[in-house]
Amino acid sequence: MDQWEAQRTELHAVSVEMYRRGLVGAYSGNASLRLEGSGAEGLLLITPTQKPWYRLVPQDLVVMNLDGEPLDDGPAPSSETALHLEIHRKRRDVAAVVHSHSIYASAAAVAGREIPPIVDEMIFAIGGGVPIGDYAFPGTEELAQTACRTMGEGNAVLLRNHGVVGVGSGIWEALEVCDLVERVARIFVLSQSFGPGGANPLPPDIIEIEKQVFKMQRRVSVEIDPQG
Repeated sequence: MDQWEAQRTELHAVSVEMYRRGLVGAYSGNASLRLEGSGAEGLLLITPTQKPWYRLVPQDLVVMNLDGEPLDDGPAPSSETALHLEIHRKRRDVAAVVHSHSIYASAAAVAGREIPPIVDEMIFAIGGGVPIGDYAFPGTEELAQTACRTMGEGNAVLLRNHGVVGVGSGIWEALEVCDLVERVARIFVLSQSFGPGGANPLPPDIIEIEKQVFKMQRRVSVEIDPQG
């Protein structure tokens, strides 16, 4: 039995769900999960490159270390491996990363528009609005560093002219972050059709209160699962 069978099954299930929800095209997007347990320190499980989601099987997923070196001779890891490695190295509170190419969020990224904190659930799940950084070429260290720096301590970031990155203390949480970003992006885009004013952010005092709740939830999560 594969040592990481349970984690492969979980990441594969999330990958299938990403495609089912329309958060990615057949060949776009990627996801990774920090491995835990005996002998797993510094190891990641990541989706492969050039494998359509509808043909992906658990054994296609790649185990690698934080230096980006695969542990076996299987499929090549995602072309956005640098992005995942940078986040996992810098954010010890993060156990999983999902990179999606959903339509409305990608539209905001193409327009160069960050998504302001317009609904309460954004702040509770993401930590505020969804920021956007400068453009960087896909698959590069520049993109990885820009995304990580722009995201800061939040749970999501828009990649300019590209897509979305969501993170979480587990792979399902990271998926739901990306799904929430897409739903909020749709609200944001549609709200512009109501004329002057467009999307109105939440009141500043409410934003600050809800950010404190977000930070408190994170502290509790880290205390319960210090490896996460």
